Amino acid sequence: MSLQIPLIKNGKSGEALEVSELVFGQDFNESLVHQLVVSYLAAARSGTKGQKTRADVSGGGAKPWKQKGSGRARAGTTRSPLWRTGGVTFAARNRSYKQKLNKKMYRAALRSIFSELLRQDRLIVTDDIYPSAPKTKELNSTLKNLGLSNALIITDAVNVDLYLAARNLQAVEVSTTSALSPVSLVHSDKVILTAQAVKNLEENLG
Repeated sequence: MSLQIPLIKNGKSGEALEVSELVFGQDFNESLVHQLVVSYLAAARSGTKGQKTRADVSGGGAKPWKQKGSGRARAGTTRSPLWRTGGVTFAARNRSYKQKLNKKMYRAALRSIFSELLRQDRLIVTDDIYPSAPKTKELNSTLKNLGLSNALIITDAVNVDLYLAARNLQAVEVSTTSALSPVSLVHSDKVILTAQAVKNLEENLG
């Protein structure tokens, strides 16, 4: 199995890069990929919504008035949810929305995604994607030579010039092999990999 490496500078395709069939030749497991995407989105939720119950609000240490004879309704504390300054009934609490996903399932889901991207001709491998300077115009020109507008660029390590050049391109995202987003992989029209990024994926997912 091979990936076609385009020569971006002149817009022509070059040699073929041999890749591992274990990583890029798997069947598409839709249910597993769905579980990975749901788990990723759930982990991104903040879960910081919080309200105070009657145990959390201040006051209420003494009975507001005597039980009988005042003509008012019986009350034992000012922290009751019935009172204006009281606690909230069934108050929301800080929580974590994370869903457990085993490492083997995570790697298998990513292998399934990359294999499907390859079958759909949505993978491109090139080392010429790095701009010579942090210039959006230069990166945009390179992507236009490839006929791309919506793309995810995956490198083996953080490249500051590439990150700064892509920052103002709305439909272009830059990531590393160690910080992959399954949502971006699924949504991107094209995924651009560097040769070293392919090696890293084969090592991490193989």
